[in-house]
Amino acid sequence: DVQLQAFGGGLVQAGGSLRLSCVTSGFNFDDYSIGWFRQAPGKEREGVACISSFVDSIYYSDSVRGRFTISRDNAKNTVYLQMNSLKPEDTAVYYCAAASSGMATMPREYDYWGQGTLVTVSS
Repeated sequence: DVQLQAFGGGLVQAGGSLRLSCVTSGFNFDDYSIGWFRQAPGKEREGVACISSFVDSIYYSDSVRGRFTISRDNAKNTVYLQMNSLKPEDTAVYYCAAASSGMATMPREYDYWGQGTLVTVSS
C-alpha cells in the first residue's frame, strides 16, 4: 500500500520554528517529486513547496520563500519541511503528496496524498 505520513506539527509562537517530516512507502520514491501543501479553515489548499526527485528543481510559494526549506533523503524515503520565522498566517493543516509528473505545484498533478499534520502559530 502507498503511504505518506506527515509528522511534526504542533503549537508554536510566532517567530518560532518547526520541522515537518513526510515518511513514505509503497512506491518508488526516487521517481517522484514530493510537495507540501497546506489548507487553512475556509481556504483552498495551497502549494507551499515542491522538490524534484533528484533535487535538481525546487519550488516555493511566495508566501514562504526565504523562511521554509524543503529537502529530501532518498535513502530514507523521507521529505522534510523546515519552517522558520513562523507567522500566525502559516496556521493550517499541512499535507505531503507525491507526483510522478515532475515538478508540480497544483493539487491535481499529484498522485498520492498523506494525512495532514496541524501547525498552529500563536501571535
